[in-house]
Amino acid sequence: MKPDAKAEGVLESYTLDVEGMTVEVQVTQSTSQYVPLYSIKIPGLAEGTKIILDTQIKGELVGEVNIDISEMLDARKNKYVRDAFFSKTSKVLLRHFPNLTHDNLRVLTAYLMQYTLGLGDLEPFVHDESLEEIVVNGSHQPVWVFHKKYGWCITNVVIKDEKLIQDCAAGIGRRVGRQINLLNPLMDARLSTGERVNATLFPISTSGNTITIRKFARNPWTPSLFVKRATISPEVMALLWLSIQNEMSILVSGGTGSGKTSFLNALSNLFPPNQRVISIEDTREIYLPSFLQWVPLSTRLPNPEGKGEVSMLDLMVNALRMRPDRIIVGEVRRQREAEILFEAMHTGHSVYATLHADNAEQTISRLTNPPISIPQTMLGALDLIVVQYRNRRTGIRRTFEVAEMTDAGGYNVIYRWNPRTDRIEKVQEISALADRIGLYTGMTLKEVRQDIADKSQVISYMIRNDMLDIESVGKIVAEYYRNPEQVLALASRVEGGRR
Repeated sequence: MKPDAKAEGVLESYTLDVEGMTVEVQVTQSTSQYVPLYSIKIPGLAEGTKIILDTQIKGELVGEVNIDISEMLDARKNKYVRDAFFSKTSKVLLRHFPNLTHDNLRVLTAYLMQYTLGLGDLEPFVHDESLEEIVVNGSHQPVWVFHKKYGWCITNVVIKDEKLIQDCAAGIGRRVGRQINLLNPLMDARLSTGERVNATLFPISTSGNTITIRKFARNPWTPSLFVKRATISPEVMALLWLSIQNEMSILVSGGTGSGKTSFLNALSNLFPPNQRVISIEDTREIYLPSFLQWVPLSTRLPNPEGKGEVSMLDLMVNALRMRPDRIIVGEVRRQREAEILFEAMHTGHSVYATLHADNAEQTISRLTNPPISIPQTMLGALDLIVVQYRNRRTGIRRTFEVAEMTDAGGYNVIYRWNPRTDRIEKVQEISALADRIGLYTGMTLKEVRQDIADKSQVISYMIRNDMLDIESVGKIVAEYYRNPEQVLALASRVEGGRR
């Protein structure tokens, strides 16, 4: 599947560190291919060495290295397991190759770790932060990946045997207490590192066995990063910050892959540090600053006998008994979940959740029609709807709409993205939201506008100073809550100095 080298244009080249092993990545575009080619290469690992590792060393390791599956499932013990494996594997390798240099020893050990504790041929892709999805469509075609910058890419990696694909899927399942076989040909699993895995077996997937891996973002999105990437403007993010500060509840909606959870994660960076946050997710994707009082909860699928399930509903009911100040819900799908969510809003909790819908109108429609069927009158407890959008052709993601909710359960769109100008533009002034903020704080509309301008200035300050990670953003936000005048003075001084 590799295109003619003469017709190739290199889009990007970089290296990955895979457990100490350097992997070279090159993304190229060819006139003979309709999608980019994503190539990986492991320098210093000859084909003959691979054969020895696969046929001799791997079998020897099985007898010498005892791995407790429960320790592999525990993320807190994962590093210990890997360190122990690395030490024992190094000793086995030195018995076979006594003259190995330190660098070569690391490469060979990392390779064996990749095929014993990792995902084999798929492991290098998992370590690439530029990828969102890794897809095996069967042994008849190469692995595909979804690159954040270049979209879908075909790779130079082919898993040549259907049994190898099934073994890989079964190995993933064993580590997380799931199974996949001819009687159970479908599997959803979650790795200890956060990746979500779906697998299907032939003949359910008629072209062959499949594996789909949704990457876990190890560098979560933040408000300043969203603004820097032009997904949202500083003014609109500042409005959302003001709403969060005043304990308004927000629903983030959008289509598949539009960045709903990423945006929800960014909003979570704006929570005050003196409150308790409970997050509820099917797959762990939310990540908050380390100094916040945060309790993450995850659902659990039933075992093969159908027992032991912990549902989203179970966790939502339990969360209300944990004295939360803020509740984050990964996604609302069912009526009972939505009822508890809105009941939490009515009882004074600040709630943040995601929902599949393409605009504010569809969001209301989904909430009020089956299968969710929330009464229109209950929607007044919600304060804001933020709609995320992804253009599948270009790959860009934008905040499409921001709408305020009325007491009667209606909505007013106050900001909307204009695709012609690629800007989010004001549709109308805030009204219902300003009234709610004023009711509980005494702020006038003029003061609300000034507060939005101040927060917008702080966000711009974070961007200018490359404060884009959750810890640095979280600290600035926490400092702002403690001493807003000092942070504003700093932001103003820096901005004035630049002029």
